[in-house]
Amino acid sequence: MSRQEQIINEKKKRLKELIQKGINPYPHKFDLKDFSSEIKRKHDKLKENQESKTKVSVAGRLMIKRNLGKLIFATIQDSKGKLQIVLQKGKTDAKTIDFFKKYIDVGDIIGCKGNVIKTKTGEVSVLVKKLKLLSKSLLPLPEKWHGLQDKEERYRKRYLDLIMNPDVKKVFEKRGKIIAGIREVLTKKGIIEVETPYLQTIYGGANARPFKTKLNALDIDLFLSISPELYLKRLIVGGYGKVFTISRNFRNEGIDRWHNPEFTMMEVYIAYADYNDMMDLFEEIYEYCCKRINNSTKVKFRGKTIDFKRPWKRMTMSQAIKKYVEIDVEKMNEKEIFGFIEKNKLHCKGRTWGWAVQEIFEHFCEDKIMQPTFILDHPLETTPLCKIHRDDKLCRVIERFEPFCMGVELGNAYSELNDPILQKTLLKEQQKALKKGDKEANPLDEDFINAIEIGMPPTGGLGLGIDRMVMLLTGKDSIRDVILFPFMKPE
Repeated sequence: MSRQEQIINEKKKRLKELIQKGINPYPHKFDLKDFSSEIKRKHDKLKENQESKTKVSVAGRLMIKRNLGKLIFATIQDSKGKLQIVLQKGKTDAKTIDFFKKYIDVGDIIGCKGNVIKTKTGEVSVLVKKLKLLSKSLLPLPEKWHGLQDKEERYRKRYLDLIMNPDVKKVFEKRGKIIAGIREVLTKKGIIEVETPYLQTIYGGANARPFKTKLNALDIDLFLSISPELYLKRLIVGGYGKVFTISRNFRNEGIDRWHNPEFTMMEVYIAYADYNDMMDLFEEIYEYCCKRINNSTKVKFRGKTIDFKRPWKRMTMSQAIKKYVEIDVEKMNEKEIFGFIEKNKLHCKGRTWGWAVQEIFEHFCEDKIMQPTFILDHPLETTPLCKIHRDDKLCRVIERFEPFCMGVELGNAYSELNDPILQKTLLKEQQKALKKGDKEANPLDEDFINAIEIGMPPTGGLGLGIDRMVMLLTGKDSIRDVILFPFMKPE
């Protein structure tokens, strides 16, 4: 029998004994009034060996237990941190001490009532007067000196990760503050938060492969949302001036440190605005949230210092290629640009100037953009939902931008296309591409076309990837470190 099996058997034996004694090892409630961090803060000025008159009621998971004879030192971990508790002969009831020694194991959740003291080593603690078992654990925690080190195990068993690696919880507390910060910026501007459906009969709004499911009640196929875009635009048509949503998107694509099949996006649409307004809003959100959690616009990420202070650098896609590749795609004809493509063994989605420019940018430029930078004016072919650039007489580029930082895209924004005839033409082309095998093309959404035909005002739209934002602002290298329950391949 392994040591782990022995520990489990001992725990189960003690559980059985407790039940036989009529002690409920899983009571319904405990009168929790105090937390570790507050107790330490309020009693930091106690003198060594001093006992306060303050009575507290605390609860948490037992992490360490040390029996020194007349004194027992233990550490509990609550939602705010760790706190030492002390059981002392002559000051703690003998029955309580005996119960703690005999039935309480590391990993159990206990409640304690007593006075706050400061030990001779200067640690604020609770001198236990009363103790109650609140939940008997049956499995041992990971070995205390090494904790939970295996990343795969940490992601699969996030509950253990949170117990053994308290700093993990801080990341997700910051995530919550970032999302709250996004909401603060938007709601102060009078932008209304709305909800859009996750289950859709027709998907759209992004170039992505969807997840397919079935609604048994109606015997029809459904798709998980790849984007809330087309629904938010319907609301603009309906008369909302400013709307946003923070939603889950589901895309049946690859998994790596930047991608998870289920991820969180914020999308906002503002009537009578354009992509220039969206640039201002995007950098405002990032700067505000960065200051909110880091007290600075600067963060460390993979050994580099990133500064999110406004204004960010802005370059067109053609300018970025000129800078990083040293070719001028605006002056290259089709023969020249495809000669470059073939020479460098690149693979375009289609044989047009636009697809060539897109491929050159993705291959040579993206990973060189370290500081926050807006890449503007993408080729027409890259999306069917965006206005053609107002100053482009050749109609080759659109009013679209993507912000980049540390070699990765952080969002997407357009001056939204509201010409119903052109929109229908472009979406019909998407439908044809889908039928020909382009799995990222969108089906034709007739109802969305109908909405645009009713009339949509000039509109600026923006999508912001929240998971990537949290990665950058907290310095985490993998998207799995900022999603509580990332997708994991079944064992």
